[in-house]
Amino acid sequence: MGKSDSLALTANEQDCAEQARPVRIPVHVTASRGGTTSLRETAIVEFGGPEHAIFLSTLPLEFDDQVRIEATEEGRPAEATVVGVQYHEGRKAVAVRFLHGPCDWVMTEP
Repeated sequence: MGKSDSLALTANEQDCAEQARPVRIPVHVTASRGGTTSLRETAIVEFGGPEHAIFLSTLPLEFDDQVRIEATEEGRPAEATVVGVQYHEGRKAVAVRFLHGPCDWVMTEP
């Protein structure tokens, strides 16, 4: 495998990680699995910004999967795509990027 097959962070991705702040927003996460099958769970967005969110998940999510995230108190859903998955000590953190621009219910102010 050549160098083009390796994973490297771009400047934009580094900015995303630097801008993420603790937010602790309760959400419902729904992942579609072809046809009419959907998987759903309640989660907490632990870190976020207007264009990204990070939450722990038990859903079988992988890179590039699409999910729908709805803040339980706001009721406004946001479509997102999985941009990262990290497994650590039996837990899975999922990072998503909102598909339709900034998501206004993710607060970035402390």
